[in-house]
Amino acid sequence: MASAAQKRIKAISYAKYGYMFIAPFFLVYFFFQLYPLINTFILSFQDNKDSSFVGFNNYNTILFAAGGRTGKVVSKNFFNAFGNTLILWIGNFIPQIALSLSLAVWFTDANLKIPGTGFFKVVMYLPNIITAASVAVLFLQLCGEADNAPGAINLALTKPDPVSNKYDTIKFITGAWQSRGVVMFIQTWMWFGNTMIMLMSGIQGINPSLFEAASIDGATSGQVFRKITLPLLSPILAYTLVTSMIGGLQMFDIPYLYHTDPSKVSDNLKTVAVYIYEYFHDQTDPKMGYAGAASVLLFIVTLVLGCIAFYLTRDVDEIEKKKRLKKAAKQLKQQNKQFGGLSI
Repeated sequence: MASAAQKRIKAISYAKYGYMFIAPFFLVYFFFQLYPLINTFILSFQDNKDSSFVGFNNYNTILFAAGGRTGKVVSKNFFNAFGNTLILWIGNFIPQIALSLSLAVWFTDANLKIPGTGFFKVVMYLPNIITAASVAVLFLQLCGEADNAPGAINLALTKPDPVSNKYDTIKFITGAWQSRGVVMFIQTWMWFGNTMIMLMSGIQGINPSLFEAASIDGATSGQVFRKITLPLLSPILAYTLVTSMIGGLQMFDIPYLYHTDPSKVSDNLKTVAVYIYEYFHDQTDPKMGYAGAASVLLFIVTLVLGCIAFYLTRDVDEIEKKKRLKKAAKQLKQQNKQFGGLSI
């Protein structure tokens, strides 16, 4: 029999303290984010000049180049920006996840016993806390393209012309794929440490007895990785994929700042977020309707891709298990009804 004190402890609900801790987030969200979000949807249905209701005209202009030459320019710029966004995200996500997963498996392998693991974790995570503006300035200096005073990387890779004493520098800033490659590298360098920490926490949450059993059975490291680590790490990988995709589709700071003149972003690095910013903050002719419609389209694309990512990374075995349990519970309920609601 439980004592009176034990009954009182069981009667106390600690859930309210959890709600108290998360309440500030929701208060800040409702006051500072919910209204801008609703206003974005409203702007997407308004005219760019007089704020009158125009229905889906802004969407038609962006997607189907409605509205003559102006519409064609708006549509072309949007699809060009969307293509750049996908290229920059995929180009940094693939090496990022490969590097992070390799390091996470390496650092959590009990057989290797790597010294100084904590130090390496901190060092690899440090780029994540550096501001984007600082990183952009750093790489602008390293990859400078000036003929007489190139950046350190160009200085190491090129030689001056013996006659003019000028450098034929590599176009790391103005070149199409050169600039994209640098931005991809920056994004990978800044975020692989954060991804590695998350994957390490997921691997350390796996029951160690599974790895011990595999070792006793003579499984190789590759077999352990494919048969144990990857399947059980799928929820963390799905979370990483979705969060990286959301951040990648909203990429703004590095592509915008990686220019000697940030107000003139090259077409090779102009992402959807930069496209929205330029239309919204155009000093001469702000087009808030186009910016709002582009924001809503980006939201829809992110939502669809997120749902696809969750579907592809779902745990099929767990779903089947829940279906079997649900079916068994339904059968048991039917049997109980046959005996007057009493179980036997």
